[in-house]
Amino acid sequence: MSQPNTIPPTTGLLSGYDPGNFFCELTSPRPQGDGAADQKALIERLHGLDLTHLRQRAQEAENELHNLGITFTVYTERNAIDRILPFDVIPRVLTPGEWQNLEEGVVQRVAAINLFLEDIYHDQKILKDGVVPTDLVLGNINYRDFMVGMDVPCGTYAHICGIDVVRDEQGTFCVLEDNARTPSGVSYVIENRNLMLRAFPDLTELTRLHPVDNYGMMLRSAMQEIAPPVDDPQVVLLSPGIYNSAYFEHVFLAREMGVPLVEASDLVVDNERVYMRTTAGLAAVHSIYRRIDDAFLDPQVFRKDSLIGVPGLMQAYRKGNVALANAVGTGVADDKAVYAYMPRIIKYYLDQDPILPNVETHICREADALQYTLDNLDQLVVKPVGESGGYGLLVGPKSTKEEIDAFRLQLRANPSNYISQPMVSLSVAPTLTDRGIAPRHVDLRPFAITGKKTWVLPGGLSRVALREGSIVVNSSQGGGSKDTWVIEA
Repeated sequence: MSQPNTIPPTTGLLSGYDPGNFFCELTSPRPQGDGAADQKALIERLHGLDLTHLRQRAQEAENELHNLGITFTVYTERNAIDRILPFDVIPRVLTPGEWQNLEEGVVQRVAAINLFLEDIYHDQKILKDGVVPTDLVLGNINYRDFMVGMDVPCGTYAHICGIDVVRDEQGTFCVLEDNARTPSGVSYVIENRNLMLRAFPDLTELTRLHPVDNYGMMLRSAMQEIAPPVDDPQVVLLSPGIYNSAYFEHVFLAREMGVPLVEASDLVVDNERVYMRTTAGLAAVHSIYRRIDDAFLDPQVFRKDSLIGVPGLMQAYRKGNVALANAVGTGVADDKAVYAYMPRIIKYYLDQDPILPNVETHICREADALQYTLDNLDQLVVKPVGESGGYGLLVGPKSTKEEIDAFRLQLRANPSNYISQPMVSLSVAPTLTDRGIAPRHVDLRPFAITGKKTWVLPGGLSRVALREGSIVVNSSQGGGSKDTWVIEA
């Protein structure tokens, strides 16, 4: 691991801040001309802040989160707890050059994901050519036979993607995983910026930042692009309801898009067309941004016990009378085992090398990879392929011998359920802690919207592992977030 050539703090807020051997998102130098002047100005302004005053402003920001009801739900075995997502007031900075690299890499990856999905539900050429194992796709829990042979508008399946990216000790961005079903967290990107604009105008006025407040407009535009060919198509956001962990985001995005927020009871299918109940009677619905998993969408096709689905919705969808985002069956593309094949998928469809490389991944369903993982459990991060939110994983270097031995039994019992990766030395960012400013590990989730073409929200959700030494950034596991600043060129 190499020592980054960081800009040394002088006096003030950042004095004593030491990122160690990790790449620092604030203090590691960028090439001259690539936002270096803005970076230096921000560091100098932070040096001039008083820690007590910073804590006061941070508390005010947290109080505002409570007052606005910006929460998510953590489910435990006994109850459900609504919490705010902890917000760290020191921003994470991306230079113009860094953002260009990230944006191009995300656009490339989303293009390959959509081509892959179109293929596996039609000609299945990539399977016939042996690039991806057939059983890995057709036997995938998220593969939907219902979608075979069905064309979708614009050839787009994954209309909203969240690509999780990390940066190693050399400052290289790598993709950790793809989220192509119902990725969440974009509401925090927008609200974090709003908080910074209100609480820290003296910082946000330092430099020209790409705005993030046009996400709702871009999402609505894409939803209208994929709608059936009618004048002024009606878009709605379909939510499971108030008890969903991301319900705040559903309300937020419906407001940002300027569209109705509906639940299953608000919709009815008649003559293979979808309608919304209103005080004036039934109104046609043409495009649905759904935040409900495939299995619960339509009890006539999927889970018969679903109370949050709309009977008949899939038949209207198949007839082309309504559009769904994301398309049914996209979960195959964000399976963690399929993720390991993404470099080959990109090469197969686009004849390009990945702009953003994968983290090295071992697929435990393969005998050699399983043996390697078993032999090196204490050095690897092992993840279940179908889980999200940081659940069910083993962080070998941070685990006890007892935890590793117990996990070994799970892995041997069901190897197809796991992948393993080396523990990446995630980059760090200065973070306000109980003991002052200290480095904490961060990742990044850029959000891409695709209708006829792909647009990437400048920045994304920077999640921060608030516990010292932790690399688990998920909100459900105690992580927080930062405002992500993309400097304009």
